[in-house]
Amino acid sequence: MEFVDEPPVRAVVKGAVLEVTIDRPKANAIDAATSRILSEAFTTFRDDPALRVAIFTGAGERFFSAGWDLNAAAEGEEFEADYGDGGFGGFGELPGLDKPVICAVNGMAIGGGFEIVMAADLVVAAPEAKFWLPETGLGFLPDAASVRLPRMLPQVIANEVLYAGRRLDAAEAARWGLINEVADDVMGAARAMAERVVASAPLSIGAIRQIRDKTSHLSVTEAFELLRSGTLDKYEAVLTSEDAAEGPAAFAEGRDPQWKGR
Repeated sequence: MEFVDEPPVRAVVKGAVLEVTIDRPKANAIDAATSRILSEAFTTFRDDPALRVAIFTGAGERFFSAGWDLNAAAEGEEFEADYGDGGFGGFGELPGLDKPVICAVNGMAIGGGFEIVMAADLVVAAPEAKFWLPETGLGFLPDAASVRLPRMLPQVIANEVLYAGRRLDAAEAARWGLINEVADDVMGAARAMAERVVASAPLSIGAIRQIRDKTSHLSVTEAFELLRSGTLDKYEAVLTSEDAAEGPAAFAEGRDPQWKGR
């Protein structure tokens, strides 16, 4: 896929950053066809070594995304439709994605829109952003949120959000650790965060993600056993990389490191 700057998905490269915008008035709802376009964009992001981080946001000021397009559902689109290799929203289930995705939540993140936020590595939200899951009141369920949210919130709070559609504003989401930052200029804050990621060594970030994904279900003892087993290829690659020598050399010489990703 070539990156494009037109609805329903606008994907624009700015240096080492890919900015992806869902642009489907009125509420940036996502049907299966749009999700497949998002998956193509994030697959290209994954596979392009020049791209280091992606920012996902919504067009307009009121909605980040209202999630699954209920008009499409009413017309017969199935709950388990083909959403592309990355799953609903394009990146949350994308195999082999070892680069960070930042969500810049410009407005309401509802249902699947909230689930997209949960899948992100980093989140910046506007003060007026809202987060909630209305699915149980519509006769279905937030399946991805049922997996992710209990790992992110205290159990009783997650239950209330999942069972009863409790709404969280940006300030409360920040208190619970669901988002990194509340900012009036949400894209400016997301871009600044992206530049901080770009300044870090790419192999290190990929290795951190691999360690997180491979050890999240293990005890600390088991996690360290895996870490020392020699089987985590991205971790092992960092230890013998040119970048691992470049970092200390740049520090000693008082200059910015020049990462090669090898």
